[in-house]
Amino acid sequence: MASSLEKLKALTSRLEEKLEEKKEVSKASSVETTEPSTLPPTISSPSSIERVVERRADEGESVRQANIARVKALYEKLKIFEKSPEFGSLFDYKAMNLSGIGLKEEDFGDIRKGKYIQVIAITYEADKNGKKKAKNISLGYFGKAETLEPSLKNEIIEFVLRWRYEKAFQNVSHYKDLIARVGV
Repeated sequence: MASSLEKLKALTSRLEEKLEEKKEVSKASSVETTEPSTLPPTISSPSSIERVVERRADEGESVRQANIARVKALYEKLKIFEKSPEFGSLFDYKAMNLSGIGLKEEDFGDIRKGKYIQVIAITYEADKNGKKKAKNISLGYFGKAETLEPSLKNEIIEFVLRWRYEKAFQNVSHYKDLIARVGV
């Protein structure tokens, strides 16, 4: 999270520098024209940082909507609804993983011979002592890894990754709300 914020600050700083350079070149090459402010004197115009953040938020929201539409299409195509009937409740799970196919950088997309392909959702439930324990729930079973068609394998991988992507959006929204409550 901190590295993303630092990257955004660095990008904003570079954008502001480029805008300043552009203004200086514009001043030197032509006569400067001033436009009257359209905002009342008590309201200042948004800073370039705010404009960048707003534009990125708008872009992020459209990316998020496209992602969620694709997750829903895959949810139906892979018949995940058989184990998790309500699409919205799919995001109540804490994590999602895949058995039988590698998702790490070094083995991404590789099937594990002799293994079965499953989409696994992870949730936490309290045991009899009140201690939280991880519980794995199979959301989809797709048979032996060796018999899986490449196109189906790619859709399964895509479903898990897109679910994780939406979950990340939800986490970002949660932290934005918390930061707003702090009053920064």
